[in-house]
Amino acid sequence: MKIREHLLIAIDAIRANMARSVITSLIIALGIVALVGVLTSVDGIKSSINQKFTEIGANSFSINDRVGSAHFGGGRRGFKKENTPILFREAEEFKKEFKFPSVISIYVDVTGASTVKSGSNKTDPNISVNGIDEDYLDVAGYSIEKGRNFSNTDIRLNNNFVILGSTVAQRVFPNSNPLDQNVLVGSIAYRVIGVLKSKGSSIGSGTDRMVFIPVSVAREKYLKSSTSYDINVGVGSPELLEPAIDEATAMMRRIRKLGTKEKTNFEILKSDSLANSLIENLRYMTIAATVIGFITLLGAAIGLLNIMLVSVTERTREIGTRKALGATPGVIMTQFLIEAISICQVGGILGILGGIAIGNFVSGYVGGGFIIPWGWMALGVTLCFIVGVAAGFYPARKAAKLDPIESLRFE
Repeated sequence: MKIREHLLIAIDAIRANMARSVITSLIIALGIVALVGVLTSVDGIKSSINQKFTEIGANSFSINDRVGSAHFGGGRRGFKKENTPILFREAEEFKKEFKFPSVISIYVDVTGASTVKSGSNKTDPNISVNGIDEDYLDVAGYSIEKGRNFSNTDIRLNNNFVILGSTVAQRVFPNSNPLDQNVLVGSIAYRVIGVLKSKGSSIGSGTDRMVFIPVSVAREKYLKSSTSYDINVGVGSPELLEPAIDEATAMMRRIRKLGTKEKTNFEILKSDSLANSLIENLRYMTIAATVIGFITLLGAAIGLLNIMLVSVTERTREIGTRKALGATPGVIMTQFLIEAISICQVGGILGILGGIAIGNFVSGYVGGGFIIPWGWMALGVTLCFIVGVAAGFYPARKAAKLDPIESLRFE
């Protein structure tokens, strides 16, 4: 019953100083929004990244010449510290001789600034063209929505066939079926045999804005003999990934005729490496959100401390009356603490609701699912409680120590 009475007295006091209480609650709410909102957003982004990279082949790795860089799905990131090209004959030899249970594909980036055209419809000059073999789509996690994949015969015969990304197909053939239609990729004509299922553009350079041609056609029409090719290797389960990488490393060193003391001049990149790198970079966002949230809460605590001290001064006669009627210092102190904690918790609830809304908006935008951040909600409530106690303790203690006789005389 005493707790209920304390709460009612706290509510009456808050109502009496509504403007100041609301402003303080809103400041606290802003801090909690910054904290819970960004942390929820980060959780959503992490979920989206993991989902995207699971879709593009979680049990695979790539071999390329870009030591120290990151590369996946046709997009490049990082700097080339070393560049000893993996020649096509080396990639072919690896594919023929690698006996570990796996699926192996050879692919090459042709250009990232091509135009695809059919009749009067054409794309912007930002289409990536990649040369691939018949196994690439399976290893990299792409799906055919219409038509078919390249066959081994298409690769051997250098057939001028092309597979379009979904965005490219919609742009070039907005009102018709693209299959068996002719398109110009740059200045070269191709026949469309397939359209990829949409993946979205939240990872890498935008897989829906790619087109794929046979790797043999890419070699014949676009590339120099010194061009470097990439190799994708897909294994059956995560447990096989490390043994496959060890064996692939040994084989590539042998194919490239590296001595036992020579440094490896190629890179093996697991499919989840870029995802882990991106997730690791998100921690800076988490740190920034935490710092902003705590600074805002510190400002709110100072504001609340000021409000409570003013409240003690304004209610000095009231405190004296209560003490004269038998209220102990402990009761007075508890009432003021509950008042401070209540203001903080109102702000905390508003902040949590706002943070969840903002966080899930960001999560939905990047392709993540709806998240109820129970942990961050608990953190928000706990922080608001701590702020309330910290900001309310000194004013409450000051009120509890007031002399009842002097308080009754206060004007």
